[in-house]
Amino acid sequence: MNRVVFDIETLGFPLESFDDQQHVYLMKFAKTEEEKVEAIQKLNLTPFTAQTLAIGMLNPDSNQGKIFYQAPKQEPTFSEDRMTEFVSCSEPEMLQEFWKTVTHYSQFITFNGRTFDCPFLMLRSAILGIKPTRNLLPYRYSANEHCDLMEQLTFYGIFRKFNLDFYCKGFGIKSPKASGITGLDLGTLFNEGRFLRIAEYCLGDVKATTELFHRWLAFLAFDK
Repeated sequence: MNRVVFDIETLGFPLESFDDQQHVYLMKFAKTEEEKVEAIQKLNLTPFTAQTLAIGMLNPDSNQGKIFYQAPKQEPTFSEDRMTEFVSCSEPEMLQEFWKTVTHYSQFITFNGRTFDCPFLMLRSAILGIKPTRNLLPYRYSANEHCDLMEQLTFYGIFRKFNLDFYCKGFGIKSPKASGITGLDLGTLFNEGRFLRIAEYCLGDVKATTELFHRWLAFLAFDK
């Protein structure tokens, strides 16, 4: 089967970029300082308050991949093993390249993609005037087209959920958090112009998701 693993990194826009009514709406339940910090962090999670920083795509059979990341244009670079290409581009260009590429695969694999990555990509594309080339949210109860590992490892929500880091440690897979960077660091990296570091972080997530997919495929995949 021709398949691809993908993952995205996102970053909320500054709170001051929203008008007064939006500001009130976004912060209406934030009374304490801790709640305000949490509300600002949640801006990273919706396509109406955040931008796409990177999209990582990796073929789980060949281990070849490509990371599109938001940065000023420069010559493409490669990972140390030369298996992954890093391509700098604008956010609209990144989304256009994603939609062009994903059409070539019959199956796509994500971690929590059904409730985050996929709706984010579809809505963010629509906001920027880009039409998705396929429905990333097909029939839920089959992994044949979209294999969301969060869905598979919780048996479609009936078992407890863990984050990717926790699943990786449980299965003895190198965690993408081993680098010491988490999603909360992306804003600092972006503001400091360390765009390639964000792309490398995205690659770590994609690789970990790929390894987790292979474990699921070997031991738990019944719907093939």
